[in-house]
Amino acid sequence: MHSRSGRKRLFLTLLVVLVLLGGGVAGILYFSQSRQDAGRMAGDATDAVDSGQSGAPIAASDRGQAAAENGNGSADPADEDGKKKSPIPVSVTSIGTGQVSSYITSTANLIAEDDVDLLAEAEGRIETLDVEEGDRVRRGQVLATLVKDDAEIALKKAQLKTRNAQLAYDRAVEMVAEELMARDQYDTTTMEYEIAKQELAEAEWRLEKTFIRAPFSGFVTGRMINLGQNVQLGTVLFRVSDFDPLIARIYLPEKDVLDLETGREVRISLKADDDIRFPGRIRQISPVVDTATGTVKVTVESEKPPPHVRPGAFVTIDIVRQTRDRVVLLPREAIVRELQESYVFVANGEVAEKRRVALGLEENGRVQAVSGVDAGEQVIVAGQGGLKDGSAIKIIPTSEASDLATLNEPTHRS
Repeated sequence: MHSRSGRKRLFLTLLVVLVLLGGGVAGILYFSQSRQDAGRMAGDATDAVDSGQSGAPIAASDRGQAAAENGNGSADPADEDGKKKSPIPVSVTSIGTGQVSSYITSTANLIAEDDVDLLAEAEGRIETLDVEEGDRVRRGQVLATLVKDDAEIALKKAQLKTRNAQLAYDRAVEMVAEELMARDQYDTTTMEYEIAKQELAEAEWRLEKTFIRAPFSGFVTGRMINLGQNVQLGTVLFRVSDFDPLIARIYLPEKDVLDLETGREVRISLKADDDIRFPGRIRQISPVVDTATGTVKVTVESEKPPPHVRPGAFVTIDIVRQTRDRVVLLPREAIVRELQESYVFVANGEVAEKRRVALGLEENGRVQAVSGVDAGEQVIVAGQGGLKDGSAIKIIPTSEASDLATLNEPTHRS
């Protein structure tokens, strides 16, 4: 048994020695082959440089020198593969001058200043309806009537009583003049006559209240009753509105009201359609500040609004704060804003030149350029998406520039 164990250990030892020898030989062969390959590659590179082969690799410094020598000593724009970049198509417009204003802007609803609910001043049943919603009415025009039978009967009784009291009074006057009536009897007759006249006036008033009349000229904006309906005192019958003038009440911070005065012109535009604009003026400025909100109520009156502008319309009100004349104006779409800076690209021949600009007032898509550009220069308004300072550009006609709008993204690099 001991002899068998010894033979087994000897066999394992020989096996390990053989494995180690084989690994060493393989490493020596690999190292030798690697040195031969490296030497061969170095020789090929030297031969390529000496022979001037076009496909040989060129060092980075040599590439830079070759690029500098290409085309009158200036480097051509190239991409990462060394290919010349194509000019970027852009659209341009000339920088002009003009007037620009700043505004205090607020929103409100237009309302009719004269807008009232007509209430029933007598009880009764609706006998006639003479107008409908939307009808234009005159001051004093009859809108509806109540049944008048009772009121007419009361009026006739009052007329008869008054006529009888007047006859008694006339006789009393003659008899007193002839000293045929005592003074106290005359006074009683006179008092009865006066009471009869007052009762007649009351009967006439009650008959008049059966006619529902317009309090002023305007439009019927609401009808709340139906034919044959019984109404009580205080029942709402109609709503009548006068559309001239239409006013809006806005509430501005106290600091914005300091320089305002009544009579100043304002611009009103319809929220439903910004193209519908009409003038107005400041009619009233509240003398007090609302302590809860810190605002001041300003009443604006419209002037000659278009016929289709209705009370209740939501509008934007612009009050001119300041105006500057003959300033350099940029189109808003030409301006690129990044953090606290703004810049534009100016077309300088076939190259885009990046300019930092200082901006001022803005109005209707035009922005004042305080510095950075001059009037008459060509500013790029579409196609800025891939531009940077010095990029090659190709100016295309405005009629072909509509597709460039999608390229105008803020992805510019300095």
